[in-house]
Amino acid sequence: MSKMSDDIQNTTSMNSENGAVSDAVTKVASMLSGLSVVETVELVDFLQKQWGVSAAAPVTAAQASSGVQSEVKEEQTEFDLILKSVDASKKVPTIKVVRAITALALTEAKKMTESTPATLKSAMSKEDAEKAKAELEAVGATVELK
Repeated sequence: MSKMSDDIQNTTSMNSENGAVSDAVTKVASMLSGLSVVETVELVDFLQKQWGVSAAAPVTAAQASSGVQSEVKEEQTEFDLILKSVDASKKVPTIKVVRAITALALTEAKKMTESTPATLKSAMSKEDAEKAKAELEAVGATVELK
């Protein structure tokens, strides 16, 4: 007997002594350990045909469809700051904040504030975009990050 079949036989003997497996399982394991590689391949083919199963690892529909998506989802690193609306009573403070964020002149900032929705700034870092959004919301503007 080979080293592998000795190991299997020793393991099955220990398991059967502990009552973990039946004698039938021990006999099957003993018989399988004596098969050559060619005989093992024949056995696998026979069992696949006999039972209508495959030895391939099962793949669920969810795994198959998310194969591409599951690689690595990149976290968004650049954001567009969009001014959605401005409360008329908060227009002046909003213009001041828009000027500070965009470095626009007063008239340009006023036009942008009056023509909502307007993209105030594109390709901002997450940190800068969240800071600007908080500043605008503090003065009563409605803002969106995309």
